[in-house]
Amino acid sequence: MDILELDALELSSALERRDLSAREVMQATLARIEAVNGRVNAIVSLRDPDALLAEAAAADNSPRGGWMHGIPIAIKDLANAAGLPTSQGSPIFAGQMAVQDDLPVARIRAAGAIVIGKTNTPEFGLGSHTYNPVHGATTNPYDPARSCGGSSGGAAAALATRMLAVADGSDMMGSLRNPAGWNNVYGMRPGWGTVPGEPAGDLFLHQLATAGPMARCPADLAALLDTMAGADPRQPLSHGQAATLPQLADDLPPQRIGWLADWDGALPFEDGLLDVSAAALARMGGLGHEVAPVHAPFESGAIWDSWITLRSFAVAGGARALHESPDTRAMLKPAAIWEIERGLALSAMDVQRASEIRSDWFRKAVALFASYDVLVLPSAQMWPFDVTLDYPKEIAGTKMDTYHRWMQVVIPASLLGLPVVNIPAGFGQNGLPAGLQLIGPKGSEARLLQLAQQWHEATRWPQKRPPVI
Repeated sequence: MDILELDALELSSALERRDLSAREVMQATLARIEAVNGRVNAIVSLRDPDALLAEAAAADNSPRGGWMHGIPIAIKDLANAAGLPTSQGSPIFAGQMAVQDDLPVARIRAAGAIVIGKTNTPEFGLGSHTYNPVHGATTNPYDPARSCGGSSGGAAAALATRMLAVADGSDMMGSLRNPAGWNNVYGMRPGWGTVPGEPAGDLFLHQLATAGPMARCPADLAALLDTMAGADPRQPLSHGQAATLPQLADDLPPQRIGWLADWDGALPFEDGLLDVSAAALARMGGLGHEVAPVHAPFESGAIWDSWITLRSFAVAGGARALHESPDTRAMLKPAAIWEIERGLALSAMDVQRASEIRSDWFRKAVALFASYDVLVLPSAQMWPFDVTLDYPKEIAGTKMDTYHRWMQVVIPASLLGLPVVNIPAGFGQNGLPAGLQLIGPKGSEARLLQLAQQWHEATRWPQKRPPVI
């Protein structure tokens, strides 16, 4: 049995049957980290190996706490995990130790997981490229000269290289989707309120980001989603939902799939990406689903303007104190300063207009889902780029006017808080992986996971083509 090739639920079953011990799993995990992490830099703030082996041995001699009992996990370095530093990729917070778990992390621990360290992220999670001045850059396992994406880039690279069987992440602007696509794994952005975060700060206005799961198969996505999800009475917009994992066994009727492609030419793409996407959709059609092209349902520039207004408003709301102090402002990267200063300059009516555009787009999307069960877009507009860049300045000759414009393809779903599952779509002639976003209406998490599971059973891309490292 190759421990590191097991999916998380397979690992859980082997531990429950005592075919494996948690100590054996931890030994294999630590050996893999020692062998490959130096080349990708995905796991940071790793705990003392002797302490981890002792914790695993204790798990072997204690009652089973949940499906993750004895399974190692590293937490994205934007979230607090008690006893570990939460740098957020910023020198401002480097070495700051968390005294308690954030809510999603607490739920993961309660399911029995052993937290071994953190996964790398961009500074404050800004920009879909995992590099920062505290821990450095995380590279792509399929080509270490290229970016792994972000901001859950460390999690995606750790999954691809078999350092983790399952991982948490978070997503504002594609952070659970772009790195999943670029690392040939699965990532899921749940609908708003499905996975409540830590109940701190404003609880009403800034509904753009959410935590969610990443894995090498959809069943593990479902299992971790069910662990992280659930209403929290301290958070007014959180809600409960039926467990998704049991629903994967249900029959999935043929789905009406709408292919949005390049949004009628509004989104530039590097050569080969749309070809890989079209080939994947043709294969999905061969599974019995109806795939049809969809004309751009809403003006892309309006979606973009609404998004960058609400995003800057949210970033400024959370980080304005860091900007107000000259000492901490000097340690902020330019993208953070740009976002904060844009947000501080907004008027209340600017925010109102952005929300009105979002509301118009939501109404249009609801009408669109009357004709289609699932909408599909690529996970990124370009292949993994040079890891030494701060961000791509152009795509296929089109200049990018912001540090994040190159990820515009993810915002139609992000702006509305819709559930999205990234599925591996295959590989380009350059040998690099790509992904597809499966976007559903509010409350469709289980159905999206069913479709992803069917796709996985037909393709098994993460198992069929792991990175050679």
